[in-house]
Amino acid sequence: MIASTAQRAPARLALTAVCLGFLMITLDATIVNLALPAIGAEFGEASTAALQWVVDSYTVALAAFLLTWGAAGDRWGARRVFEAGTAVFVLASLACATAGSLPWLVTARAVQGVGAAALLPSSLALIVHRFPDAGARARALGVWGGMSGAGLAAGPVLGGLAVGLADWRLVFAVNVPVGLVTLVLTRRCVTETPLRERTRLDLAGQVLGTAALACVVAGLIEAGHAGWTDATALGLLGTGVAAGLGFAAAERTVSAPVLPPGVLKVRDFAAATLIGGLFNFCLYGTLFCLALFLQRVWRLDALAAGLLLVPLTLVVGVNAFFSGRLTHRFGARGPIVAGGLLALAGSVGLALLPSGRAPVLLIACSVVFGCCSLAMPAMTSVAMTALPGAAGLAAGVLNAVRQTGGAVGVALVGGLLPGTAMWVVAGGGAGMVVLAGALRRAR
Repeated sequence: MIASTAQRAPARLALTAVCLGFLMITLDATIVNLALPAIGAEFGEASTAALQWVVDSYTVALAAFLLTWGAAGDRWGARRVFEAGTAVFVLASLACATAGSLPWLVTARAVQGVGAAALLPSSLALIVHRFPDAGARARALGVWGGMSGAGLAAGPVLGGLAVGLADWRLVFAVNVPVGLVTLVLTRRCVTETPLRERTRLDLAGQVLGTAALACVVAGLIEAGHAGWTDATALGLLGTGVAAGLGFAAAERTVSAPVLPPGVLKVRDFAAATLIGGLFNFCLYGTLFCLALFLQRVWRLDALAAGLLLVPLTLVVGVNAFFSGRLTHRFGARGPIVAGGLLALAGSVGLALLPSGRAPVLLIACSVVFGCCSLAMPAMTSVAMTALPGAAGLAAGVLNAVRQTGGAVGVALVGGLLPGTAMWVVAGGGAGMVVLAGALRRAR
């Protein structure tokens, strides 16, 4: 009965359900940034390193479990995985909203990331299944990308509003009603994807991959806090590298690797995923850096800082939405190159901002930077079409690399002076342009 009802439901309602779930997880990647000083004040912890973990515990868990959940969606059905991820995300959001200590909050954020990891690849797989026509799929991915941009864009603003008008806990509590609506719509309007029962889960790969990512991010955070010669930082980075080498070796020996070695030999897919990693590196790193810069250097309150970021976040959402149509009409290479160049130009401008308040300059440079979102639906479209017949795997790998880039961006940029941090981001924009040249089927 449920399956029959979902099959008769309009495609736009199915897309709405999927995009609402995706909106939640992208919103939570950035909504906490402007709440960080308030969180630190409540729990008596003001160090940047501790606050970085409030952001990165979520992003690391999201990146680490994406590949496993992508494979699980192929085996058990993307809709089942999407529903499970939504339920976990809602419960973890309640735990975040009621956190009594910073370790509790960081742990709950990590559980949120696990739920988000189930939502993200399954949302893409459901779109690919529901829109088999290439043109309709490109437009649907444009809407999906626009919702992603809207979540990333609205995050700092809503975070600032929550802190300024109510309490930081509201940034997590808002997920509960949205998640419940998502579950109802998914149950009634979204059809299940075909099952690939031979797909197996790679436990060794999951453990080693998670350890590698967590240790590298922890090492970067510690190095930014204590220096690059600090023994703890070097030990964490060394452990991360060793776990990464173990992960690469394990993937060549297990029967069903979480990251099949041959996947990254597909040129367009490899280039698109690396572009995605650099995109998130630039965007997440910049939003984290600006949120602290505006409150700690310019001494603005959370609400004022959030309002100053409105132009940037608005441009991110609008450009991400229209990029899907541009990609369908002109190909992916143009939007990716444009996004990379504008990220480069905007971050250079932000790097040169004076320490004294200059809101007009900040807005102008941040608007230019925000146009980097032109690249998001374009590189997603390339990646999802480069691996036909493996939508869950493609979505999992693509978004694992993207979230890894975001986690590394926050970890690396958070330990640098604002000006230096934005020069590093500029390098990420240049890398996107270079990689766009490696795409073969992007016109």
